[in-house]
Amino acid sequence: MKVMKFGGTSVGSAPRMKGVVSLIADGETKVVVLSAMSGTTNSLIEFTNYLRNGNPTGAVEHITNLQSKYKQTIKELYSNEEYAAKANEKVGEIFNHLRSFASQPLTSDNEKEIVAQGEMMSTNMVALYMEEQGIDVKLLNSLEFMRLNANNEPNMEYIAENLSPIIESRTDGKIYIAQGFICMSNDNRISNLERGGSDYTATLIGAALQAEEIQIWTDIDGMHNNDPRIVEGTRPVRHLHFDESAELAYFGAKILHPTCILPAKLAGVPVRLLNTMDPKAEGTLIDNNLTEPGTIKAIAAKDNITAIGIKSGRMLLAYGFLRKVFEIFESYRTSIDMICTSEVGVSMSIDNTNRLEEITNELQKYGTVTVDKNMCIICVVGDLTWENIGFESRAMEAMKDIPVRMVSYGGSNHNISFLVRMEDKEKALRALSANIFK
Repeated sequence: MKVMKFGGTSVGSAPRMKGVVSLIADGETKVVVLSAMSGTTNSLIEFTNYLRNGNPTGAVEHITNLQSKYKQTIKELYSNEEYAAKANEKVGEIFNHLRSFASQPLTSDNEKEIVAQGEMMSTNMVALYMEEQGIDVKLLNSLEFMRLNANNEPNMEYIAENLSPIIESRTDGKIYIAQGFICMSNDNRISNLERGGSDYTATLIGAALQAEEIQIWTDIDGMHNNDPRIVEGTRPVRHLHFDESAELAYFGAKILHPTCILPAKLAGVPVRLLNTMDPKAEGTLIDNNLTEPGTIKAIAAKDNITAIGIKSGRMLLAYGFLRKVFEIFESYRTSIDMICTSEVGVSMSIDNTNRLEEITNELQKYGTVTVDKNMCIICVVGDLTWENIGFESRAMEAMKDIPVRMVSYGGSNHNISFLVRMEDKEKALRALSANIFK
């Protein structure tokens, strides 16, 4: 059995929904995870903003405009008036539920429930369209099996126990439609999978069912070896190890969130990235096999990075210094991307500057602190085990004309990273491509 996930762009209009159905209705049993229609989640967040700002009238007007768009999509999607009426009724119930929030105080629980309604609407519409086409389909409610534990992490045991019986009772050829992104908290409140959203749902389902393959369908033909918006002549990477894809995702490759592939990696279920606009394209296969040792796979960039340096003569031969530094970042819940150390100093990069002032004040107790903003991490990913001779020198050679604030190499077998100014990002990406992918 395969698990297939389609994002908001893939179900963003009536023609796109029909295209998705033509892809999944091949007679094989599968689970299909859908995101909300493109633009819907942002509109629902804007709806909550109106409520937060004390403007329920504006909130209702905003949500009514969104409903008009759904009515038009329903009109275009169904050819049978009976099914169009069913879709309007179901979607109308959801919009009436949304309007009910305008007459009550906005809470964090309400916000999560509001944002969850986009996936409820898209899955209902697609399932009804499949029924109209005579396809054997069952609409699942992800809230019945997708659950977080007390640490707000997916409860894999609960997911498997509650999903498997539903799927095991299947008939051949049945297609199961499930909502992405949404889940229940450990204390039975509607919540969501913030990191990776619907992709995370798909990999959790695939891992729980020990699926044959998890397919993530987007609007690009796999993960490219560099940013195609900046570098000409990029090409899709046909195969990646899970660790390589995690490095690329963390350091800027937007197509996949690094957290969401972990369930698939641990379960040994391959993930394939495919393009709904070009279904015949090969895409990118991600699994636990290192089939191309000794090669550089891709380059990615992570923007809006801040570098923090702390220099202290007291650090010389002093144990416990790094522990104190890390404890400061931990206390302000700020993660570190890169780190470099010397006898008298340490440099770190962060992408979350919400607590930068407090962190800087704390670090000044231990030494002289410098802060460099508007930086960018350039990450070169592939088989970069230290025994492979020459890869790091090729990357360094490409960066010879670009000022580099920090270099990180050796912490992983899969990447070498450079911290540069944002203004040097495009030059760095092009130089690395020219020198590495000759």
